[in-house]
Amino acid sequence: MKKTMLLGALMLMASLGYAQESRQDVSLSAIGILTPQVNGNAVQLNTTKTVGFLASYRYMLTPRSALELNYSFGQYSSKYSTSFLPNVRIHTRQQEITAAYVYTLNFRNFNPFVEGGVGGMIFTPIRDYRTTNFDTRQNTNIGGLFGGGLAYELSPSWDVRVEYRGFVGKAPDFGLTNFKTNRWEVISMPAIGMAYHF
Repeated sequence: MKKTMLLGALMLMASLGYAQESRQDVSLSAIGILTPQVNGNAVQLNTTKTVGFLASYRYMLTPRSALELNYSFGQYSSKYSTSFLPNVRIHTRQQEITAAYVYTLNFRNFNPFVEGGVGGMIFTPIRDYRTTNFDTRQNTNIGGLFGGGLAYELSPSWDVRVEYRGFVGKAPDFGLTNFKTNRWEVISMPAIGMAYHF
């Protein structure tokens, strides 16, 4: 009888400990948006560097594996140069919607991780004084997300995250044949932020 009670108490403590384990987290980060110069099809595309924000949600499948959903936002100027249109500017709103698999290692308070996934990058022209060509349309380009970083645990509920994120996708053309480079680019989005576990 004593052995059965002891075994029952141990199982109850284990189940309570499992119930209190954080299996989800949300994070908010500041990001930089850095795109390379893209050349192709007699078109050159340059963008200005900017900052934006990233919101993420992770669900832990195991202590080391998680699924992540991401949304990021930023605004910058895209500059197109062609032989007959040497200086076209488009004030651009960039939005990311991606899903990724995240693999994490645990070393005390330090948790390095890598991630990979797929999603879309939405490029929307903003029709204001920073845009010189108003005959443009929104682009949604499908591509791949990759990255890695480090989370430092401040407490069981909070950590600080620093990471590099890259998105591989086609360069936007805003629906205009004159701006089509037919090239792929890697948009670099380094990030730093806070995560809350619950």
